[in-house]
Amino acid sequence: MAHKVVLIPGDGTGPELTDATRRVLEATGVEFDWDIREAGADVMDKHGGNPLPPDVLDAIRETGVALKGPITTPIGGGFRSVNVALRKELDMYAQVRPCKTYPGVRTRFDNVDLIVVRENTEDLYAGIEYEEGTEAAQELIHWIEQHGGRLRHADAGISIKPISVSGTRRIVEFAFDYARRNGRRKVTAVHKANIMKFTDGLYLRVAREVADENSDIEFDDRIVDNMCMQLVQRPEEYDVLVLPNLYGDVLSDLCAGMIGGLGLAPGANYGENVAVFEPTHGSAPKYAGQNKVNPMAQMLSGMLMLRHLDEREAADNLESAIAAVISDGRDVTYDMKPTRDDPTAVGTSEVADAIIGKLGVRV
Repeated sequence: MAHKVVLIPGDGTGPELTDATRRVLEATGVEFDWDIREAGADVMDKHGGNPLPPDVLDAIRETGVALKGPITTPIGGGFRSVNVALRKELDMYAQVRPCKTYPGVRTRFDNVDLIVVRENTEDLYAGIEYEEGTEAAQELIHWIEQHGGRLRHADAGISIKPISVSGTRRIVEFAFDYARRNGRRKVTAVHKANIMKFTDGLYLRVAREVADENSDIEFDDRIVDNMCMQLVQRPEEYDVLVLPNLYGDVLSDLCAGMIGGLGLAPGANYGENVAVFEPTHGSAPKYAGQNKVNPMAQMLSGMLMLRHLDEREAADNLESAIAAVISDGRDVTYDMKPTRDDPTAVGTSEVADAIIGKLGVRV
């Protein structure tokens, strides 16, 4: 029976990436019933300025699974991130970003195989902000000073960092469950509890409580700045990292850099009843329509979706085909060539053709 999946092409290069990924997913032999929905900057005018129309959310709730292309988020203005809105509206509290090296990728690191589990709904990314100079900001500054706090400068914008017991417990439990289901050996909680004692301190305390309840999996913790150093010195000592929202965002890009860049970094977002799979990179609008960008992060996100749908053999076959194309080194995009102006670089669709060929299916 075909799997019903919401497909959100996104904007910028998103439609090219999702088209290539759709082709390789169908070439695995798994059947899909695609429900295509529009979201992002390109469709705002159709929906009264809303980049995330309600029908998209309703469709994901109905099917429980979606494959999403990248969507543009303006810097400094415009609408808030569609990605953040999706996670909040669907309570997708857990983001999983695997970071794995494949032979043939140009990187300083060998045999990296890390899973970054990032809390998706709390922390500074919750969006509780007060603009500098507004009445609300001034009232909050006054309240802070009345209660013993001191700001060196009163002309401050303010963000509030909520980290809860319940939010921490469910993300750390998710990390242990993920480790157990996928044969992982250790979970490391990452924090800054030495400085932020009432937020990150809470996070660490709850993480240790959850670890005591899951003693079959090894556990340790690291301060976030030390964790960055440890990753570039001894990545082989780590397995599953579980982090609050902001640290998870930063460290997952660091880990992506260790494996060859965001072009090879897939992602998945999980709630209690829904899962959305997407690459971790942006939409690269300047390359839109040029058949140029690397589709492998989007394809590896599709591979994670196959595993979620319990199509594990197809997922393994797809990952092996992608790895074979990378190892061969011929049919890859410019960013995976020895130099970025290499004339032998191929386009997005040609990468899909090569992977389909490795799957043994005629293009």
